[in-house]
Amino acid sequence: QVQLVESGGGLVQAGGSLRLSCTASGRTFGNYMGWFRQAPGKEREFVAFITWSGGGTYYADSVKGRFTISRDNAKNTMYLQMSSLKPEDTAVYYCAVSTRGEPPTMPYEYPYWGQGTQVTVSS
Repeated sequence: QVQLVESGGGLVQAGGSLRLSCTASGRTFGNYMGWFRQAPGKEREFVAFITWSGGGTYYADSVKGRFTISRDNAKNTMYLQMSSLKPEDTAVYYCAVSTRGEPPTMPYEYPYWGQGTQVTVSS
């Protein structure tokens, strides 16, 4: 089993920045690490993923150009640098690990999840 712990959420004004972290422990293995978010009353949506090696990334159109995903393999930690934040980015952000061979963008493709961290962007 892999355990995931997110941190770095908080309250920020529109246009501001935040960096989320996700640290993995336990049996740290997988093919992809991803970020998802879920706003109140909405389904969990894909934000970005990064390959386990860190060599490949993919973003949802809604965050492309504003968010950057990265990972530090030595620290078993993944990051999400969020810039130019908008009120519609307000959500609980979750990190997750997938063992799928194909690039995963759906929640069901990720069997391992963190507990989430709240991001609130005020207008």
